[in-house]
Amino acid sequence: MDLFLPVKPTVLIVDDTPANISLLGNVLNPHYIVKAVTQGLRAQQVASEEQPDLILLDIMIPDLDGFKVCKQLKADPYTRHIPVIFLTSKTELKTEEAGMSLGAVDYITRPINPEILLSRVKAHFTDAATLRTMRVNNEYLEYEVLKRSRAMASLQQASILAMAALAEVRDQDTGNHLRRTQNYMRALGNHLKSHRRFAHYLTQPVIDILYQCAPLHDIGKVGIPDRILLKPGRYTLQEFEIMKTHPTLGWHALTQAEFVAGEPIEFLEIAKDIVLGHHEKWDGSGYPQGLKGDAIPIPARLMALADVYDALISKRIYKPGMSHEAATEIILEGRGTHFDPEVVDAFFALSEEFKDIAVRFADSDQELQLKADFVNSAIGDEFGNVFTG
Repeated sequence: MDLFLPVKPTVLIVDDTPANISLLGNVLNPHYIVKAVTQGLRAQQVASEEQPDLILLDIMIPDLDGFKVCKQLKADPYTRHIPVIFLTSKTELKTEEAGMSLGAVDYITRPINPEILLSRVKAHFTDAATLRTMRVNNEYLEYEVLKRSRAMASLQQASILAMAALAEVRDQDTGNHLRRTQNYMRALGNHLKSHRRFAHYLTQPVIDILYQCAPLHDIGKVGIPDRILLKPGRYTLQEFEIMKTHPTLGWHALTQAEFVAGEPIEFLEIAKDIVLGHHEKWDGSGYPQGLKGDAIPIPARLMALADVYDALISKRIYKPGMSHEAATEIILEGRGTHFDPEVVDAFFALSEEFKDIAVRFADSDQELQLKADFVNSAIGDEFGNVFTG
């Protein structure tokens, strides 16, 4: 015995006349599973719950006429794919045109010819099967595209974090600095996305990229010698000039990555703006380009504030952290000189959220000690063990 017999398609008859249902059942039952309902609302319910393969629909039925039933079936994403054939005694051309305009695949008038009815139903089942195969294939392709897009997004994020870790492992900051600045950036972006000066740029996809790219802001520090990067105390003028090259070094690294990719990549374009411009100042006194005002890219303006705030409030192996209130005063003092005034206003409105982020991703004593041990190991030969955690 064949245990894998094909399943018969299901036909749903919607008609309020028992004689019509009986006649159609006798014609269709040898070939199909036949179900019948006598009301329009019930037809919608059965179509949604049981997903018949085809619907034979009378126009003159109680509670909801066939036109309204068809219109609502085609408006519902769960039933719009089910072929509908109007089967009615109404022979007017304008009525047929009205039915077809609602999305029906056919219009058959009574009295029916059993052989013609079967032939037309079979033809529509063949068409429906083809469309169903196409729909399944399209859904599979969409799933594959989504899966690959998610995989690419995960790879992109992993690459960003790996590059950021390269800089962080040689710096005096801990990994939590990256997490905090990510979250500051997202908070500022979400607050400013409806602002007249920022709405054109700060779309949700861009805000998501800002969050992803924020850890790269100091990637250029991988090119700064340890004797300068890890130096305790103040830099000499010459050392500071070397330190000031890290935005340009980072920008060149990302530009090279984009060149290898062979085409512009949005997240790298935004990352380049962050990396190159986060030490620029609103009044033009920053570096490396001395940009002023709106000439500074928006991502760099947001990162400038996020980075400075975090540097102020964070405990480091060589200094205590400043209070949120004291850091806020310094940020406010920089309004219109160091920072875009309206970015500062956004920060002030988000003051408690910034404070919460700082607490949530605070550096533990153990993390600071590990960083101190690393720094002492890296610079001990030249400076001696200067950090005690």
